[in-house]
Parts: sequence; C-alpha cells; structure tokens
Amino acid sequence: MARPIEFVTPQVEAPIEVTDRAIARISQLRASEPDPTGLSFRVSVLGGGCSGFQYKFGFDGSKGPDDIAIERDGVTVLVDKVSAGYMGGSVIDFVTELMGSSFQVRNPQAASSCGCGTSFSLQQA
Repeated sequence: MARPIEFVTPQVEAPIEVTDRAIARISQLRASEPDPTGLSFRVSVLGGGCSGFQYKFGFDGSKGPDDIAIERDGVTVLVDKVSAGYMGGSVIDFVTELMGSSFQVRNPQAASSCGCGTSFSLQQA
C-alpha cells in the first residue's frame, strides 16, 4: 500500500518581509482604486495552480481577527494565519522583467515554483 504524502509543518513564526518595490507598487495600485480609503493588500495561499499551491493578491477592506498585518509607509499587507504558515520566511517583491511586471514571493518553504512566480509546491517530509 502506498504511503500518503506528508508535508513539512508550516513555519508560522518566521517573519514575512515586503520589499520597498512591492510597497511602492501597492501604494500606486491602491491610489488608482475608486475608494482607496481603508484598503489593505491581501496575500493568500490557495490550493491549485500548476505546482499545487498558488498565491492570490488583491485589495481587502477588512482585517480578520487572525490576520497578520505588515505595515510600512502607509501601506498595510494582510496575510491570514493559515497562509502565513505556508509563507513563513518569505519575501514579497514586485519585479519587472522582459515578460512583464508582477508580484512574486520568494518562499524558502517552496520545493519548486512555476516560471510566473505565483504557483509553488511544498517540500515533502
């Protein structure tokens, strides 16, 4: 009988960092929203994508009780506690490359990621 795949326990305690480039781009994007007052930038981890998990980026007008808030230069980045477990030690960045610009997460817990930087798989135990 095949053994089920087990994943490494997520590192909730490791800090999540946001680069200056990401903060600047979030600020620009928020300013272009119809009503930017009180908007935070939310980063979530969802099942799916070409590698098993994918990041979701977007604005949110409310902070949940278990959200981790990263605040810098008037910008708030929210990560829910479950997603933070999969992102511990990560750096959220905004990059401009030949193929275009995007938010990318450098995640030390990821065993592999796709070329677009928004999908990843976890290390197996």
